[in-house]
Amino acid sequence: MKRWFALPLLFAALPAWGAPRTSVSLDGEWQVRIDPTDATAAGQHPREAKWFRAQVPGSVQQDLIAAKRVPDPFQGLNEDKIQWAGLTNWQFRRVIDVTPEMLQRDHLDLVFDGLDTFATVSVNGQQLLATANAHRQWRVDAKPALKVGRNELLVSIASPVRTLQPMVLKEANPLPGEYDSAYGDEPKGKQSSPYIRKPKYHYSWDWGPRIINIGVWRPVRLEAWDDVRIETIQVDQEAINDAEAQLTARYTLVADTAGSVTLRTNVVGPDGQTQGVERTVQVAAGENRITVPLTIASPQRWQPVGYGAQPLYRVQAALVEGGAETDRTERRIGLRTVELLTKDGGFGFQVNGIPIFAKGANVIPFDNFPSRVPAAQMRHILQGAVDANMNMLRIWGGGYYLDDAFYAMADEMGIMIWQDFMFGGAVTPPDAEFRENVRVEAEQQVARLQAHPSVVAWSGGNEVLSGWENWSDRKAFKKRIGADEQERIGAGMAVLFNQVLRDAVLTRSPGTPYWPGSPSTNYEGPVDTDAAGDRHFWDVWSGSKPVENYLDSCTRFMSEYGFQAMPDMATIREFAGNGPLALDSPVLKGHQKFLAGEGNERLKMYLDQRLRPAKDFADTVYLTQVNQAQAIDMAARHHRACRPTNMGSLYWQMNDTWPSISWASIDYHGRWKLLNYAARRFFAPQAIVAENRGGKTRIALVSDAVQPIAAEWRVRSFDMAGRPLGDKGGTTTLAPLSATDIASLADAELFGSAAPNASYAVAELVVDGKTASRRVFERMLPKDMIYPAPGLSARWEGKRVTITAKNLARAVMLDFGAVAAQPSDDGFDLLPGESVTIEVASDAAARALARALTLRTLSTQP
Repeated sequence: MKRWFALPLLFAALPAWGAPRTSVSLDGEWQVRIDPTDATAAGQHPREAKWFRAQVPGSVQQDLIAAKRVPDPFQGLNEDKIQWAGLTNWQFRRVIDVTPEMLQRDHLDLVFDGLDTFATVSVNGQQLLATANAHRQWRVDAKPALKVGRNELLVSIASPVRTLQPMVLKEANPLPGEYDSAYGDEPKGKQSSPYIRKPKYHYSWDWGPRIINIGVWRPVRLEAWDDVRIETIQVDQEAINDAEAQLTARYTLVADTAGSVTLRTNVVGPDGQTQGVERTVQVAAGENRITVPLTIASPQRWQPVGYGAQPLYRVQAALVEGGAETDRTERRIGLRTVELLTKDGGFGFQVNGIPIFAKGANVIPFDNFPSRVPAAQMRHILQGAVDANMNMLRIWGGGYYLDDAFYAMADEMGIMIWQDFMFGGAVTPPDAEFRENVRVEAEQQVARLQAHPSVVAWSGGNEVLSGWENWSDRKAFKKRIGADEQERIGAGMAVLFNQVLRDAVLTRSPGTPYWPGSPSTNYEGPVDTDAAGDRHFWDVWSGSKPVENYLDSCTRFMSEYGFQAMPDMATIREFAGNGPLALDSPVLKGHQKFLAGEGNERLKMYLDQRLRPAKDFADTVYLTQVNQAQAIDMAARHHRACRPTNMGSLYWQMNDTWPSISWASIDYHGRWKLLNYAARRFFAPQAIVAENRGGKTRIALVSDAVQPIAAEWRVRSFDMAGRPLGDKGGTTTLAPLSATDIASLADAELFGSAAPNASYAVAELVVDGKTASRRVFERMLPKDMIYPAPGLSARWEGKRVTITAKNLARAVMLDFGAVAAQPSDDGFDLLPGESVTIEVASDAAARALARALTLRTLSTQP
């Protein structure tokens, strides 16, 4: 019989009183099997009814993939082959070797940072814990169940669907959820997901698969401690000016008995200099809340990227008993003030007294299997945001609270984080037990993230309130259930989002704004409108409206809007294989979750509406990326030109959770679509906006700088042979933190009598003699333009290529086919005679890159 994997726990022989808290990781190799009580599943999968290797943190789905019991669901059409795992009950186990010295400690706590989701934890057959929330940390004293020698730790986790489905099926009117299952395991309209505290995207979304994870998904450890320990430390910023910052360190200590302890609190500055406070306090048995005032002279403020540096301080906390240090923890903090400006319906962020236009995107989970996401993958997305001139990312509410490493990197990079609580859109249960479960979750998560200066806002969740108010299925639901039940459910949501979650932020992170949901108006009027609060605008794409509808209004803050595109051919080939491909290929429909796989028809509709016919499938990929980049470019520049009415533009979405056709600007493998390159241009610190509508062109100039900037603007027009038609412009001073309409140019004034389909214009903003922003635009849709043959040539020097155009070349893409490569720029325009030199990052050899390169443009001519 195969021996269980045993963990040797190493504790030094220490006296039982005042010994340091010791933590030993229980991560690593475990074993997993189908729960023997699940006889049906065991009969259908007898091999999995026997113990096999598992990895913690992880999920049984990952264990099955690693053991080659199921194929990789990200490849081909394999998603259906893993569905049974989420409908099965599982057991995870490992052996813990316990020494006599360990049992001398007052406490031996099992600490689970994440159990997904309905889990029971037993030691030596004695049940210690039952859980019902994947977003919570769980702690239980295991000492009473432990013995010297070998001990069995067993975690049994039930299928969430099978656990909740009997209750849901009995409901005449189940709560409206998010996305119905495509696999028949839940009837349409009878979803279990609204009733569980688990990442909602596990149940599928319109960009991701249905993989209902089950497992010990975050780290596990055994903690030994005596007498008293530090439960939490919260560092509140009470006041700050140029002379000093006044802070309060708020401790929660857990003690067995009354006694005297000393708290040693040190603050280490960015320069390494340390100052400290030592305080002796009396504690009682149970929880103790103790405050320690701290003062920092000449404080250095943390600033968002683009507005200054990101100095960080370390607050070191230690518990001293009898002169010996028995517990310690550390928080890294930044000093800054944040206000949410909502006067007269407005919505915008002010950091350190500066009103900042938020430029960025929405972030979804990095993978359907969170435990396998390395820090490097998170850093790549954050760096992609910084490189694209973004200053804010919204962590969307249908996923999970991200790892500490993500927020630490955001602190260092100056990226502001809008953090949703994890509600994806489903109507929430109205019962007090559900709210109490969420209360503990919220308080734990806010306390965990409180120290990060990058977290500038908490939001109640995603589209719960707007859905309840505006969506047709919610309106039909309210009509079915009647006024009394509607009031009960609505009041329950109001208590949850306006009280429970708000209180968690007010008490655990004072000074950080809270917003009841996205979109919302803070319960002050209709939601998801142009008039007030933040907006999710989906008339374009989801509503099939023309891209130009982005220009119809100025919202107060655009927190969601988006447009799909296919990923690069290298990514497509990795999941689709090497066979022939078309938009209606089954494998591409399988990796397109919008409209249950029919979203590729929407791609085609917009291609037919705006761009030229594709030459082949690879050209189709290119054209979808151009369409996406141009659509979001149009919208984002318009949002910026609406400042100060509009104070934010966060497009949907930054990243992917699996290789797919989606709204992402960086795909699952970290490859930039043309949109991310375009974002670097339309989110530039100083930008020019050119909007041609109704026979005239609006020119607006935008500056994010806090000081005036001398600049020149210019709009030149040409025919397709490159002959000049008009030239307008002038000198100006860009006002700080502003958008200014500088000109309105009639078509006749700019283009003369030139045919609209055979002429174009170039708008440029020049600062210090360099082009800070440029936009090429036409009066007609690209499909109607008669672009000349671009006459492109490529000259290579190693992995550097210089591209030259003889004639106008619109939306030049460096397409390397199935060869993975990331150019330093892409999707750019070249005017006649212009050249650009591009660095290409790739594991492929320079010669292979040169052979693979195809230069694509919007011209129908080569």
